[in-house]
Amino acid sequence: MQTINTEFGEIPNTWDVKKVKDIGRVVTGKTPPTKEPDFYGKEFLFVRIPDMGRSVRIKESSVMLSKKGAECISSSRLPPDSVMVSCIATIGNIGITSQDSFTNQQINTVIPNPKVIIPEWIYYFFKLHTDYLESLGGGGSVYTNISKGKFENAIIAVPPLPEQRAIVKILNDLDAKIELNQQMNKTLEAMAQALFKRWFVDFKFPGYEKVKFIDGLPEGWRMGMLSDVCEIIMGQSPPGETYNESGDGLPFYQGNRDFGYRFPTARVFCSAPTRFAETGDVLISIRAPVGALNIAHERCCIGRGVAALRMKNHSNGFLFCFLATQNDLWNRFNSEGTVFGCLNKTEFNKIYLAIPSEKTLRMFDEFVIPVEKMAWENEQEIRHLSNIRNSTLPRLMTGNIAVGASQ
Repeated sequence: MQTINTEFGEIPNTWDVKKVKDIGRVVTGKTPPTKEPDFYGKEFLFVRIPDMGRSVRIKESSVMLSKKGAECISSSRLPPDSVMVSCIATIGNIGITSQDSFTNQQINTVIPNPKVIIPEWIYYFFKLHTDYLESLGGGGSVYTNISKGKFENAIIAVPPLPEQRAIVKILNDLDAKIELNQQMNKTLEAMAQALFKRWFVDFKFPGYEKVKFIDGLPEGWRMGMLSDVCEIIMGQSPPGETYNESGDGLPFYQGNRDFGYRFPTARVFCSAPTRFAETGDVLISIRAPVGALNIAHERCCIGRGVAALRMKNHSNGFLFCFLATQNDLWNRFNSEGTVFGCLNKTEFNKIYLAIPSEKTLRMFDEFVIPVEKMAWENEQEIRHLSNIRNSTLPRLMTGNIAVGASQ
């Protein structure tokens, strides 16, 4: 195969190299005035950087616009199949619109010319070449940013359309399975949370009709402290020279940046750990942001930004669900700034809860233990598929793997 050299490596000589402005129209997002509450509603996605990076196509956003808000910034309206790229501060988060959408000004979007390129090709190309995108950034005393002009003049490899479709199908199939498993885990968690609320908030556990209530609690239940039902292990950071990225020692989780949707991912290891979490322990971020939750899937070391909580006599499923209901408490810590925005053991011991009877906890275990097992099996498959995708992506996107072109 004959190749040509480009800024992002060698590509087949049958591929073109084009500027972004030659493959579609670039739109920079806008934000409607926040002082106009009528501009915000439920009609249109308003995508911001935190909404990106979890899936190929963006189907939900934390903020929505009303029709009036959409009219206010109508010039930045994006049709389906537009490719959004974050270009300020966090550069290289990418997503494709699934419906008419809007973004804020931190995102530049390509509305592709379908005669030249398909949206998924742009998505995977820039997903592979985030370093190239970051090299375009500059200017700004606070944030690195890629201006609209710089983004329009960024270059991109463009194979013939049939070859684009064939390559993208392989990657899309992998991502579709990953996203299916992610959605399954969200559904499993929602099921567990719904059951937790019914049993332990609304007191509608099996047989509740036959139970006498005393002072507002079912007979056999009591009010107590969190430490009455679980061990609380506060993290401690070992000496810096014991850290490594080569896998020597135990996985070392230092805070929220190591957390995933439900399970953490090891970036750093520690050869001389001092504080441990065991498989199944609930991990909670105790420094800003306070309250993020994960589950340890293996024995690990925890730093001072993390605490591990472990039920004394039951599975940790009850504990995870309970902590997930405490957002008001976590938000209080997060809003108190650098002095008080930290959760210590004294604060843990101030957390009171209704402690269920042993019988009710055993019944909840019978439901939640299989759910936790299924969630971890899904996560293992997600990680396996992600490794395949990540190893295949650079070879496909540079033409090093020949694929049969589909028309």
